[in-house]
Amino acid sequence: MHSFWIIFKQAFMTKARTKSFIITTVIVAAAFFLLANLPGIIESFDGDEEGQVLHVIEDSGELVPQLQAQLAQSDSEIQAMPTDMSEEELQQGITEGTIESYLVLEEGDRLSARYVSESANEMGAGSAVENAVRAIQTSMTAEQLGLSGAEVEELFMPADFERQAVSATSKTEEELSQARGLVYVLILLIYVAVIYYPNMIAMEVANEKSSRVMEILISSVSPVKHMFAKIAGIGTLGIVQMMIFGIAGYFAFQTSGSNMAEGFFSVMGFSEIKVSTFLVAILFFLLGYFLYAVLAALLGSLVSRTEDVQQLMLPMMFLIIISSFIAFSGIGMPEASYVTISSYIPFFAPLVMFLRVGMLDIPLWEPLLSIAIMLATIGVLGWFGARVYRGGVLMYGSSQSLKDIGKAIHLGNKK
Repeated sequence: MHSFWIIFKQAFMTKARTKSFIITTVIVAAAFFLLANLPGIIESFDGDEEGQVLHVIEDSGELVPQLQAQLAQSDSEIQAMPTDMSEEELQQGITEGTIESYLVLEEGDRLSARYVSESANEMGAGSAVENAVRAIQTSMTAEQLGLSGAEVEELFMPADFERQAVSATSKTEEELSQARGLVYVLILLIYVAVIYYPNMIAMEVANEKSSRVMEILISSVSPVKHMFAKIAGIGTLGIVQMMIFGIAGYFAFQTSGSNMAEGFFSVMGFSEIKVSTFLVAILFFLLGYFLYAVLAALLGSLVSRTEDVQQLMLPMMFLIIISSFIAFSGIGMPEASYVTISSYIPFFAPLVMFLRVGMLDIPLWEPLLSIAIMLATIGVLGWFGARVYRGGVLMYGSSQSLKDIGKAIHLGNKK
């Protein structure tokens, strides 16, 4: 057991000290702080319209006060003012940077407006002006039809629309809205982790073989013990990194001063975070990791050069990508039959079953059955992977085909 912990510690510390691991951890932690402060950053960019003067060309002289009233009612900082300058002079001012924008209003059967600014991609100020002009047009139309303000308000009042599901497993629309964003983010994290950490194991095994360190290791430690020590070491490193991400995310949102019940966070479902969702995410992360880690160690043992790892990892990558497609598409229709069936397939279950648990009220036996199938698959794959690993670590030379699995098993039986 002493040798197991030595390899475990070596696998953990070697990867934890690499620049790529440290940089990745810092970037993701910084991304959480960026996400937490995103509303404030957006507001700072929107603040460009503060004090902006909108030059208005119109003949009657009555539309500018109405426009300014509508802009003020929408809390816009834009100041609308009439101008005597021609369009050529205004365009020249925009080109020189002395004027930010202007508006041409023309009355007819309907009010027409033309908003001119330096860039067509301008969103904040342009949208505010457009909404104000539409409000003026509505007011003018109501006046022509003899409608009062209360009648206009009643006319545009939206209908009460409620979604109700008959299915016993379906959640309410409110519950789905609260869960959708959080489940999406956690599925993305599980997807990245299941790709990143098993690939790290395969690269580590191939690197030890290419440097001939493997020959020294297997002379004192059994290949099977070596494989599981590697898997446990990298897995622990993954858990530590995820804990760092979790702590960084928690403090980022706590120190940002953002209201989790409003705006972006409310849309993403962060206002009603359930601890059970995170616990289920951790469980499926661990199951997905061990499932793919054994497969990655098996494939990594077949190659002698790190350059060959990616080619042999392609089948595993395709499995992960397919499962992610099913999971992400299933966010919009979690009760689809293909989602249900996929949630019991071991290589798809870590993402798809977690999706169903997060989005639906399914019976307890369904996730338990999926977990049992995954545990059985991990056991079988671990037994088979150990046999391949035992012979694969002794194979050198060009090895870029899954056909070499038979050779590795045959060589391992001789050992």
